[in-house]
Amino acid sequence: MSKELFITSELQREWLEKLKDIKDLIVESAEKNDRNASFPKENIQKLIEIGYTKLTLPQSYGGEGISVSDMVLLQETLSSYDGATALSIGWHQGVVGELYEYKLWDEKKLQQFANEIVNGALVNRAVSEAQTGSPTRGGRPQTTAVKKDGDWILSGQKNFTTMSPVLTHFLVSAWIEEKNGIGFFLIDRNSDGLSIKETWNMVGMRSTESHDLVLDAVKVTNDCFVEFSTGPRGAKANGWLLHIPACYLGIAQAARDYAVQFAVTYRPNSIKGPISELPNVQNHIGDIDLELMKARHFLYSVASAYDDPARRKFIKQELGAAKSVVTNSAIRIVDQAMRIVGAKSLELTNPLQRYYRDVRAGLHNPPMDDMVISKLSQTAIHEILERQEQ
Repeated sequence: MSKELFITSELQREWLEKLKDIKDLIVESAEKNDRNASFPKENIQKLIEIGYTKLTLPQSYGGEGISVSDMVLLQETLSSYDGATALSIGWHQGVVGELYEYKLWDEKKLQQFANEIVNGALVNRAVSEAQTGSPTRGGRPQTTAVKKDGDWILSGQKNFTTMSPVLTHFLVSAWIEEKNGIGFFLIDRNSDGLSIKETWNMVGMRSTESHDLVLDAVKVTNDCFVEFSTGPRGAKANGWLLHIPACYLGIAQAARDYAVQFAVTYRPNSIKGPISELPNVQNHIGDIDLELMKARHFLYSVASAYDDPARRKFIKQELGAAKSVVTNSAIRIVDQAMRIVGAKSLELTNPLQRYYRDVRAGLHNPPMDDMVISKLSQTAIHEILERQEQ
């Protein structure tokens, strides 16, 4: 199944070619990085060099100003080369896109940080904690920020800090007792008291090295206090989080391509031709492509609606639904691909077993399936009650 149907601009074609130029580097390193649980530093450095990491920065700040649809297309493509590389850099792309679309900081800080991004800075939010779980569920951070002599002192530990080996900046959530709310602080990697605790030891997305961030009385100036809220984040629609389902769609596409290639070339001596001529194998391939079509059309349709100001206001639960639908479709696609290939798919040198492990990580990226279903239900009930009151 081709993505050509979803390519809508010369800018997209240009960047697809740039990614294609570094495909071999990324594909060839994926198996080794996964086996050793080592971060793909060379891949990320190459993405910085070609300007990929400033794509979601608006042109007025020195970036390319790509749309969410552009990002989804490029992230899906990158993930078909290596899911861990795509998911890692996807967090940076998404954070930058959100920051500058909604102007979440004051203008001076946005300008300053834009210069850093243009020069290769990498950022991710550090929000998850062992005691609170996913921040999307509303848990209060155990990490604290206390004002002292005009500065802020932060202490705590964050887990699942994806891309921790190369991040230059961390957007850290912390509870501010005196304000009775949650603040976000932009912290430089070289800050005293900041360290990385190597805790990441997972079966999936192993090479993202999403270790713990440890803050031991880290002092930052007041201008690093960049965001504050008294309620959970997410009140505004954030289409930049679609980098998550784009990643798992790319893995599914890679699994599909491998399985179909295997089917048309594998010729066991028990039959005359390749296994692609067998009805049951053709059924698997057909089911895979149908699942891919549904997932891709859903994802790109939501991205397109988000990019259109006239339609964005009608988006309610579509962003979360897109993540849930695509991730679960990707899991089914990889499963069917492995059924085509058989026991060979379990060999540690076979990419399908890596796709199988990596794609399941999507279940634990926000928003989780149960929250998506709950919000869909609540929205439907609320709409009916509103009509009755009119």
